[in-house]
Amino acid sequence: MSDKYFDRAKLSFKPLAQRKNKVRLEEVQVRPGDAPLRLSARAGKAAEEAAVKILGARRENKAVILAFGAHAVKNGLSPVLIGLMERGWVTHLATNGAGIIHDWEFAYQGESSEDVAENLPKGEFGIWEETGFYLNLALTLGAHLGLGYGESVGLLVEQEGLIIPGAAELLEKVQETAETDPPAAAAALDLLYSVKTLSLTAGHIRVHHPWKRFGVQAAAFRLGIPFTGHPMFGHDIIYTHPANCGAAVGRTAERDFLSFVQSVSNLDGGVYLSVGSAVMSPMIFEKALSMARNAAFNQGKNITNHSMYVVDLAESTWDWKGKGEPPMDNPAYYLRYCKTFSRCGGSMTYVQADNRDFLLALHEALARQAAR
Repeated sequence: MSDKYFDRAKLSFKPLAQRKNKVRLEEVQVRPGDAPLRLSARAGKAAEEAAVKILGARRENKAVILAFGAHAVKNGLSPVLIGLMERGWVTHLATNGAGIIHDWEFAYQGESSEDVAENLPKGEFGIWEETGFYLNLALTLGAHLGLGYGESVGLLVEQEGLIIPGAAELLEKVQETAETDPPAAAAALDLLYSVKTLSLTAGHIRVHHPWKRFGVQAAAFRLGIPFTGHPMFGHDIIYTHPANCGAAVGRTAERDFLSFVQSVSNLDGGVYLSVGSAVMSPMIFEKALSMARNAAFNQGKNITNHSMYVVDLAESTWDWKGKGEPPMDNPAYYLRYCKTFSRCGGSMTYVQADNRDFLLALHEALARQAAR
């Protein structure tokens, strides 16, 4: 490798079992039916209103999209997220690269979240073998299979490992598709490179997931519900590992973004929930909505009758419903996620609440209203 670029082969990776984690799933898991710890009357009312709109959207077969940050997983909400999918109340889940990783580590070892302050001075932060190896290999295989980012990881967990094609089979795929389907040929070539450089043997690589029942991506894969990952290159610890393939990340993440846009295309009359995601959710949503509207305009339609619930811990006293976007000299203007969603038409409700409390209240309201 050129001296211009860092060679990841210089790194010494440690087994994930040696890492001290701050979060143990058995200690933090939150079950549907658990009571919220702290929820204001205003936030509780918003959860009730959101439940009404979600049930109405599902009766009309409209999209209900839940985008969330990694802390929803770290806070033990996997059973609640899975419950929302199993009851048919959510049609699409979306998270960032960290959410993908924490969900996988919980399914794999029942704990996650290393001590960055302790490990970074030792050069050990993010330098863990199993997370880097298995997730990167899952993405490279998924890119070859035509899967998305979250879907690739869901497959890894659900089938308890990965089925790796042989080198001869991959080379044949490259030769067959080089002219007719160059992207497929390139994805096969990437996987072939991984097979050779990582000395992989064809067949099933068993990766046991003792806590699979808590895997949100695995549940989505099993249920056939889109769970999309929206990473940013270099943000996540899997990029430290030599098994990382940037092309595979790009292919799977691109498919997930287009899957997200497809769901947003069915949002007129639907509900968008943005829970604890200050950057990823508003950024992908505004682009997806613009794309979906562009296509809708070409058919003489529009997407305007959608409800958005934005949940975060930051305080906001600005009346987003009544006043719209605040002026630039108001601090509320710099609540980027509120500003972004306020420009997206439909109705936007900002809810100051912990993700745990809001999602528990929402699940309870949905269960109660659905039983009427």
